[in-house]
Amino acid sequence: MSSRTAARPGGRSARVQQAVHRAVHELEDELGRKALTVPLVAERAGVTPSTIYRRWGDLQQLMADVAVERLRPEEPPADLGGLREDLEAWAVQFMEEMSSSAGRGYIRDVISGDPESGDALRCSDYAAHQLTQISVRAAGRGEAVPAVEALLDAIVAPVMYRIMFRPGGLDAAYVSRLVAAAL
Repeated sequence: MSSRTAARPGGRSARVQQAVHRAVHELEDELGRKALTVPLVAERAGVTPSTIYRRWGDLQQLMADVAVERLRPEEPPADLGGLREDLEAWAVQFMEEMSSSAGRGYIRDVISGDPESGDALRCSDYAAHQLTQISVRAAGRGEAVPAVEALLDAIVAPVMYRIMFRPGGLDAAYVSRLVAAAL
């Protein structure tokens, strides 16, 4: 695993990461993804290219790291009062976000990054954490809850497969059937 960790760094390291990520976002908006280079990002971020190479290795790994941060959920999953309702709402939102043009691009960036960096695992952990939150709430209400890994296999894995390879038919009804089968 690289020197980066899943936890957000503090101090100078956090400022560098924030500046570089912001530079990537701005340059993507201004010039498009294909125009990005490490020297261009470094100049915009106010760091040297060697800082980026030392921390991320290359542009693809930097893009994977940026994608992971973009995929981080901003809010806990909705609490609609029941396991099935909570899972369906979460799974539909997950499907919509991941299957959007931007979501598919982020997925490609994460998958294209260095597998040793842990970026794909961090993304998977985001989904697992959200499903854990739903599960804990449901268990607290006395509902029977499948294991989080089983929910990942039954809901997240098929949605991700469909997004990447067979997007036709990927809609709320499909996700609802996955949730029903998982329960």
